[in-house]
Amino acid sequence: MTFLNQKTINQPIQFEGITLHKGKQANMKILPASPNSGIAFKRVDLNKNNIILANFFNVTDATLCTTLTNDSGISISTVEHLMAALYGMGIDNALIEVDQDEIPILDGSSKKFVEAINAVGLRDSNIPIKIIKILNKIELNNNGKYISIEPTKTTLEIDFEIKFKNQLIGNQRNIINVYENDLTDIYNSRTFCLYEDVEKLRSMNLAKGGSLDNAIVVKNNNILNNEKLRNKNEFVNHKILDCMGDLFLSGYKIIGKVVCSQGGHKLTNELLREVFNSNKNFSIFELKEKVIPNYFINKKNLKSIA
Repeated sequence: MTFLNQKTINQPIQFEGITLHKGKQANMKILPASPNSGIAFKRVDLNKNNIILANFFNVTDATLCTTLTNDSGISISTVEHLMAALYGMGIDNALIEVDQDEIPILDGSSKKFVEAINAVGLRDSNIPIKIIKILNKIELNNNGKYISIEPTKTTLEIDFEIKFKNQLIGNQRNIINVYENDLTDIYNSRTFCLYEDVEKLRSMNLAKGGSLDNAIVVKNNNILNNEKLRNKNEFVNHKILDCMGDLFLSGYKIIGKVVCSQGGHKLTNELLREVFNSNKNFSIFELKEKVIPNYFINKKNLKSIA
């Protein structure tokens, strides 16, 4: 198997569980898909117009999760943890069938998705992967929140920072290399909230399925869950997980450096829209080499398709 060819899963994977925001029971399957089909969601509870493509242009809401909507108004939400697992595991093509308008939250991380994918393995193709190479630096500032993306030579780096008044969470920062680092801590990091925000979320018809089984709840300087932190940077690592999932809505692997402070789903989506607003900001390439060099990518490995 070569990293340079497009991949899907070897066989179908099934999940079931509560949805975070609607609090409904959902059944979901990840199915193998052919090369160049990308990631798509199928609402099997509906009979028509039920395919939703995983594309940043289809993001219609980014309030505490990422919601995708097709041209017929059919939506699927809370896709980010699954998208992050697919991205990190190198899955280019998959069809996700789900019988609700939201992905099951499972334990609030990507851990169970990754474990299931590892259990069935990946299927290689003979079609090269495509790479988005960032050519210009793009920056966005919004009420103290910041995100940027700029060119790098070989990888996708995410430098993320959070700042909370809560002393337990506080200020955290972590930097990862998506294609070279061990992402276990990122996959395992759960969503989190402050105890005092729970009732506010539910008054907004959000977090109806939230519990200590699928989210870290912080009250003052205490974690209310029986399972405490899985890693010392779990709070910021979960934000990196979300960022990975939202970045994969670009459709391809990205070569660039992302720096974010206090950001979230909405800011990441705005960044992608700004990047793809001009062809001067990016190029799309196919990787043709059969063996990856240690430096992963340089110009002799790339054939432009844009």
